[in-house]
Amino acid sequence: MRLNSLCVKDPKDPRTTAPHQLPIYATSSFQFDTVEEGMEIFKDPSKAHLYARFSNPTIDAVADKIAQLEAYNTDVEDAWGVMTSSGMSAISTLLFACLKKGDKILSQGNLYGGTTELIKNFMPQYGIEVVWVDLREEDQVIEALEKDPKIKMVYFETPSNPALDCIDLSAISTIAKRYKVSTAVDNTFCTPVIQRPFGHGIDYVIHSTTKYLNGHGNGISGVIIGQGEENRKKVWSAMKLVGSNCNAWDAWLTNTGMKTLNLRMQRHSENALALAQFLEGHNRIEKVNYIGLKSHHDYDIAQKQMNLTGGMLCFEVKGGVKGGLKFMDGQRMGSMAPTMGDVDTLIMHPASMSHLNVDREIRISHGITDGLIRVSVGIEDINDLIEDFDRALG
Repeated sequence: MRLNSLCVKDPKDPRTTAPHQLPIYATSSFQFDTVEEGMEIFKDPSKAHLYARFSNPTIDAVADKIAQLEAYNTDVEDAWGVMTSSGMSAISTLLFACLKKGDKILSQGNLYGGTTELIKNFMPQYGIEVVWVDLREEDQVIEALEKDPKIKMVYFETPSNPALDCIDLSAISTIAKRYKVSTAVDNTFCTPVIQRPFGHGIDYVIHSTTKYLNGHGNGISGVIIGQGEENRKKVWSAMKLVGSNCNAWDAWLTNTGMKTLNLRMQRHSENALALAQFLEGHNRIEKVNYIGLKSHHDYDIAQKQMNLTGGMLCFEVKGGVKGGLKFMDGQRMGSMAPTMGDVDTLIMHPASMSHLNVDREIRISHGITDGLIRVSVGIEDINDLIEDFDRALG
């Protein structure tokens, strides 16, 4: 080759031994050695590497790892994963893959705000509507499914964000199967370390891998975990056509974070329980909402289906909005940021932040009171956290 061609062409891969860490495949496409190979790949591009919007070795490896974690110690042997560009894109991709015009979703009223907006305001434009019930009340679930055969999916969070309501996975799964309705659970708060919905009969599991799976706040991605080849192709096709694919860098960051996932989730849970116990006895606190406390309204359900109680808690400061703002400005250990699941403690005052534009009556009806503080408890020294919160409460 002449000089100009040498500049353009990639050098040969000189690797002689396998890398210890998963490589980042930074390529938009993959080449074929022969025309025949290309023909075979084009017959079913979902099973080979063709174009990075379709699949990428880095992304595929990480998606498979998450699927293995979700299927661990369950009866599921054909779990698969499809990574997407964010948690929200994972939810929307799953809905587009599984539902069609005229179908309905059965869900709870206290979902994450972005999910609520998606299924309440956006999906109806495509003929997919939502039916709201209290999914903790089995009679309401049965009544809704009995009454409306257009319901094709039950979508929920457990624990919910930010109210921390727990829904009985096995009960919902049993009822849904009776009516031939699929189930999908957002497992972001728990991760497979704490809770594995497949073991309770759930069909699909969603994660915002941005949160605990990554754990370090340095990337955005999501994942859909499911079972069976037919369902995999259905979800993969939706991801490919909608263009909601993940990128290799964020997948690689997620994999790096997951190396310490088990250790982190244990420390998050230990710290959150200790902080919740401290807050429950503080005279400036109206109420503490943490799954690990026996005072939590869904404590028994959590004990039945969760291995640990996680790093998320809420507490209500006396004094309403003013009391909440005073605490936020007074504390120093928590970063005020609209996310959760990082190694450092993150705090939010929903009434003045995430739910600022939500009608007060609607907000309060879902347990988001004026003085409510949401805390994503980090893995710092718990004594530093307790001392800082005590000082800020006054």
